[in-house]
Amino acid sequence: MLIHEDPARTSRIDERLAGTFAAIAGALNVAGFYAFGTFSSNMTGNVSALADHLGLGEARLALFGLLLVVAFVGGAVVATLLIDAGRMRHVPGVYAYGVLGEAALLLVLGCSAPFLPAESRGPVLALGLSFLLGLQNATITQITNARVRTTHVTGMVTDIGIGLANLLEGHPAVDRDKLRLHLVTVGAFLVGGILGVLLFKMVGTALLVVAGGLLAALAIPGISMARRLSAG
Repeated sequence: MLIHEDPARTSRIDERLAGTFAAIAGALNVAGFYAFGTFSSNMTGNVSALADHLGLGEARLALFGLLLVVAFVGGAVVATLLIDAGRMRHVPGVYAYGVLGEAALLLVLGCSAPFLPAESRGPVLALGLSFLLGLQNATITQITNARVRTTHVTGMVTDIGIGLANLLEGHPAVDRDKLRLHLVTVGAFLVGGILGVLLFKMVGTALLVVAGGLLAALAIPGISMARRLSAG
């Protein structure tokens, strides 16, 4: 999932990637809202909240909303810079390294959470998750040439509506693979969110450690395979 690039990628590989990473993103996003009252990957909502707080003169809340957006953008910037650097140096499995980096940071965030002061734990974790979800979204976007976006639900739901309308009209140019990919992604994000809330209720911030472990389990075999292919 993490080593094939166009034209080697197939719709099935993209669907597996979308289902896996959208589920993890959904779990982290919804668990973060349950715990801290903030959607770390919902930039539409966060920008709208920022505008609302600014309009009402709520400077402190507006600043936090701005920081969430900046953190998400920062994660995307870091992911892109690392991927571009890896490509320039012909590093095999560069996307898998990005996912491994996300896994490591999630493990650090999850392990440090119990030791953070109670009053700052929520904001620190929300900002950390926003950065990491921006990093993940940018990584997956680039490996799939923007076919898969693990957190961009608004755009995907819009495309689903357009695709379904085209099907109802019998449009001859309906991209069924794209429609199925978006349905898989949104469905995985929903299921991941449900599981994220349930798991957070059971294990708390250890959910971040679990998610980091899952990402590492996906990334490490990808890195090993990329190295073997490069050596061969």
